[in-house]
Amino acid sequence: MDIVLVPGFWLDASSWDEVTPALVEAGHRVYSLTLPGLESVDAPRAGIGLRDHVDFVADRVRSLEGEVVLVGHSGGGAVIYGVTDLMPDRIARTIYVDSGPPTEGSPINDELPEHGDEIPLPPWDAFQEADLVDLDDTLRERFRERAVPQPKAVATDPTHLTDERRLDVPATVVTCEFPTEQLRQAMAEGHPWFTELARLRQVEYVDLPTGHWPQFTKPAELAAVMVDVLRRHAGQ
Repeated sequence: MDIVLVPGFWLDASSWDEVTPALVEAGHRVYSLTLPGLESVDAPRAGIGLRDHVDFVADRVRSLEGEVVLVGHSGGGAVIYGVTDLMPDRIARTIYVDSGPPTEGSPINDELPEHGDEIPLPPWDAFQEADLVDLDDTLRERFRERAVPQPKAVATDPTHLTDERRLDVPATVVTCEFPTEQLRQAMAEGHPWFTELARLRQVEYVDLPTGHWPQFTKPAELAAVMVDVLRRHAGQ
């Protein structure tokens, strides 16, 4: 399969470097993306919004032939869902890594501290303990060294969805911070964060217990999950 990897906030294509080799070894063609405004610390970020990221990934999908698997980590989940809404017939499967599809009108996260047109990586104490599981001091240092400020509007723009065929695209949710059981309970209770996820017609859940950045804390295990998912659903 052609697999397009979309990073979460503050990260570029290199954030998938330890995950990619196993996917390639399994015979897949992998395309790790750096989204607009994330090219470098000095890259311009003014005027870059969520739709710019969605369109950027959609253009990459259009450059490929046949169906594509989209993988989105964290805020990248909103991006790949936007692409799925634009071209549901081109997406074979979505894989949400500690993420999920947003609801109509909702931003990815409008509570992060901003600085002008960008959102720098916050200090570690701004995150919940569950986010930081297995992210030791060495990994935290490497993450902060590579982090690029996120374009503010990507985080704060509302999500716009128009094509309900997106609900038929098969999805896999890799749950890291919270186990599947807890996620299902939240959906059953009508938690607004999971409203759209509960609407998906073909969705499976795979537990990978760790913090919010499994591509750093458990890259081999994350890659193995993805390879297994694609193997099990080959030809569907």
